[in-house]
Amino acid sequence: MEFGNHTSLRFLLSSVNVLLFVIVAMNLSPNASAARFLSNETDQIALLEFKNKISDPNGVLNSWNHSLHHCQWPGITCDARHQRVTILNLPGKSLFGTISPHVGNLSFLKFFNLEENQFHGDIPQEVGRLLRLRFLNLSSNILTGEIPVNLSHCSELRALSLIRNKLEGRISTELGSLKKLETLQLAVNNLTGEIPSTIGNLSSIKQLSFTFNNLEGNLPEEISLLTTLFFLAMGSNKLTGQIPSSMYNISTLTFFTAPDNFLYGSLPTNLGLKLPNLQIIGIAGNRFSGKIPVSITNCTKLEVIDLGDNKFEGHVPYNLGYLLNLRILSLQGNLLGSNSAGDLNFLVPLTNCSNLEILSLAKNNFGGELPNILHNLSYQLTHLYLSENKISGAFPSGIENLVHLYILSLANNLFTGVLPSDVGKLQKLEVMVLDRNMLSGQVPSTLCNITNLYVLNLSSNNFQGDVTHSLRNCQSLQMLFISQNNFSGSVSPQIFGSYISPTILDLSHNSLSGSLPLEVGKLENIQRLVVSSNKFSGEVPSTLGDCSSMQYLDMQSNLFNGTLPPALASLKGIQFLDLSHNNFSGQIPRDINRLVFLKFLDISYNDLEGEIPTDGVFTNASQIRLVGNSKLCGGIPELQLPSCLVKRKKKGKRLLVLVIPLVLIVILVISVTFFLYHVLHKKRDKSVKESLMMPSDPIEKILRISYHELYRATEGFSSTNLIGSGSFGVVYKGKLDQHQDKEVAVKVLDLQKNGASKSFEAECKALRSIRHRNLLSLLTYCSSIDTKGNEFKALVYEYMQNGSLDMWLHSELAEATRSTNLDLLQRINIAVNVASGLDYLHNHYEVTIVHCDLKPSNILLDNDLIAHVGDFGLAKLLPRTADIDSEQETTSSAVALKGSIGYAAPEHGMGRQVSTEGDVYSFGILLLEMFTGRRPTDDAFVDGLDLHNYVKMALPEQVLKIVDPLLLSSEAEENKVVLQAASEDEETNHGKRAVEMNDGDIESSSDETNNVQKCLILILKVGLGCSQKSPMDRIDMKEVTRELHFIRDAYLGVRNR
Repeated sequence: MEFGNHTSLRFLLSSVNVLLFVIVAMNLSPNASAARFLSNETDQIALLEFKNKISDPNGVLNSWNHSLHHCQWPGITCDARHQRVTILNLPGKSLFGTISPHVGNLSFLKFFNLEENQFHGDIPQEVGRLLRLRFLNLSSNILTGEIPVNLSHCSELRALSLIRNKLEGRISTELGSLKKLETLQLAVNNLTGEIPSTIGNLSSIKQLSFTFNNLEGNLPEEISLLTTLFFLAMGSNKLTGQIPSSMYNISTLTFFTAPDNFLYGSLPTNLGLKLPNLQIIGIAGNRFSGKIPVSITNCTKLEVIDLGDNKFEGHVPYNLGYLLNLRILSLQGNLLGSNSAGDLNFLVPLTNCSNLEILSLAKNNFGGELPNILHNLSYQLTHLYLSENKISGAFPSGIENLVHLYILSLANNLFTGVLPSDVGKLQKLEVMVLDRNMLSGQVPSTLCNITNLYVLNLSSNNFQGDVTHSLRNCQSLQMLFISQNNFSGSVSPQIFGSYISPTILDLSHNSLSGSLPLEVGKLENIQRLVVSSNKFSGEVPSTLGDCSSMQYLDMQSNLFNGTLPPALASLKGIQFLDLSHNNFSGQIPRDINRLVFLKFLDISYNDLEGEIPTDGVFTNASQIRLVGNSKLCGGIPELQLPSCLVKRKKKGKRLLVLVIPLVLIVILVISVTFFLYHVLHKKRDKSVKESLMMPSDPIEKILRISYHELYRATEGFSSTNLIGSGSFGVVYKGKLDQHQDKEVAVKVLDLQKNGASKSFEAECKALRSIRHRNLLSLLTYCSSIDTKGNEFKALVYEYMQNGSLDMWLHSELAEATRSTNLDLLQRINIAVNVASGLDYLHNHYEVTIVHCDLKPSNILLDNDLIAHVGDFGLAKLLPRTADIDSEQETTSSAVALKGSIGYAAPEHGMGRQVSTEGDVYSFGILLLEMFTGRRPTDDAFVDGLDLHNYVKMALPEQVLKIVDPLLLSSEAEENKVVLQAASEDEETNHGKRAVEMNDGDIESSSDETNNVQKCLILILKVGLGCSQKSPMDRIDMKEVTRELHFIRDAYLGVRNR
């Protein structure tokens, strides 16, 4: 609940009026004016100190300066008479930093709100000095440490909200002294210990929220003393014991939730009489038992009843239909019902609950047939869960009237009969789960009328017919399970990617026949394909290798024949592969041993022959199954197979082996020569046309420059102006005619290199309208012909005076002199710059841009050592919302990338779709390299050791042994200079204390070393979090940016103390 409610505001205004009346009535002394001036100045100084601890990316506090009276600053309100600050209100302003202790000097402050920012560190103890404070809201930050005990001094406090932080420790017993407190919100933190019994002293409390912490122990009896309490939330903790019976005497209680704890006991039979105002009760995921009290229907205001996943038993009260406001009824995961007729009769009066949205009765003992009333249930019903009971009878009739239904789950019951075609009228249905019943007949094609249906599970029934024909037009299906039925016939090609592109497809244990269509290769998103135990025959199509996302493939127990397709080796992410019990012959494709993620391979009971590889998955006998292939030989000794015999080849065969490839090579050379001749002439003609035309859409927003202007700017592309080279060309320094005072960098593309033209287009497309201080700006471009009539393309950027980050980290110059070393703060700033640039590309531009080639040589530093991310030649643009009609975007986002060795994410080598997680991985490696001084391709990384594990093994104790020695030497030199300057200053002004300073200097130096060590540990942990092998385990760039700001601010805070 927000603090700015009308009741609290009226209280604040009335209190201010009383205060003004008292002041007017007082006889002010002659010194009152001077005292007021000094107090005002105190407030201004406190606010400026508060600002000094903050990073303000949006410039919210820009006007907080001496040119404007502090009472007019944004977020500040003063009282009219004394001009003292009474309100500090800065919610959701993206502020970084710590809360300055100087806020404790704002002695008139009543309202303090910093909600939804990124403040970190401890809550300063000085907040306890704000004796007039009534509202304190620090929610949704990243504050750590314990809740200050002396907050109990803020005796006027009405509301305290600290939710969604990282606070730890116990809830202080002293908080019980806040007699005027009405709202206490401590949810979503890391608080431990028990709820203190002094909570019962909060005689004015109305709202208590402790959810998502690690609180334990019993609920204190003293909670029953809170006679004004109406909101109590304690879910997702480790609370034990029973709910105190006296707590049911709090008749004002309207909201009570305590799910996911270890509470037990039964609900009192007179629950509805004791708590008549109850609107929400949520105690799911505990160990409650007994019966649901019939008196619960006396709580006529009830909207939510969530008693799921407990041990309640018996019958559900029949008169729940009296609860006309009921929106959610969740009773799943209990022991309700008796597996007999009449168990579900309570559903009849539920038709009166016209607001019912969710009805969950799954995982109980309900038996009998469903009453014929489903069509009369609430028109608003969106979720219906009846699975895992013993409900029998035909598929519920009239269910098509529930037109707002999103999820229908009837699995694991005893339903019989056919699936009616009218089910296709459920236009909003997204999930239909009907497995493990006894339904029969054909699957109605009207299912494809449900345009939002993305999960369909019909497994373990008695369906028959040609299912793939019925479902071939279900374009939204993502997960299709039809295993263990009686389906027959061949598979429609449309089921394999022509119209639908599922991630999971399970056709197993049916009587499907024929061959797998070539269209199987269109399943570009498929992760799990199961076609086992059918009658499929013929050869496996080579297009199967195009399923680049495949992780699980089960084709066992069919009639497949021919050789194992070499295309299987293209399934780079495959983990499980079962081809057993078929008629495959020939040898095992040798490239299968390159499937680095393969954990299980079963090719048993086929007719395979030849030598078994001895690397990859074949190095572990427990991960492979080979029995039933009598012609296989070799392999590792654990397989106990006979050695392979080396046969002598005839001389004629040996001659053929030499002659045939030679003939093919000659033919190939002639063909390539002929092809290149035509292509080059075609390109030249195209270039001439292109020079006369306006640029196409990807670059139409960038002004174009001529070849001759670039020729003059670079002095004829003079070698003296050559400053570097890259994958697709060289870079010159130059000055354009219209900007002679400003140097530029000109990147000339070598169009003979494969991919250079695409690189040019990609970079123009990515940078055409981007403006960010940490991204390299594209000033102009050239697409023309040179003086020899050849095609010419170039890109013109801002010139970065300090070169690349790679040069600073690894060049001989950096190692030869300390003057070019980057110190710790400079490296942190560069890391923050790069993270900010990537965060903008991933989360804040009009489309998502994935850089795809992040590495030190692509990070450029300007004159102030501010980092700029450059070289967008491999960048990919991904739309923020999926556009299934945009073939171009879909293609571009699915291109497999190589990137740069050591920096490219592991999944890119498996042909996975491009995603922002790949950039996060590259950034993580970059971060580790910046602070260790080691490239990911360092010769030291052998035998499975890589940069990620090298750092991981050293943290935290050995961190100083792995960091860049040049960095440590820079820090040591800086500390030495600082200490020397401090010592000289002391000797000049207080010579007699020169000797006494030595011990302090040593202690100061030790503190600085500890600070550096802590900072390095935090940074390297961010690098490790970014460079996890699994994309799902990586931090996103928004969180990375926030963490790095936090580390930098913490480091600066300690250094500047």
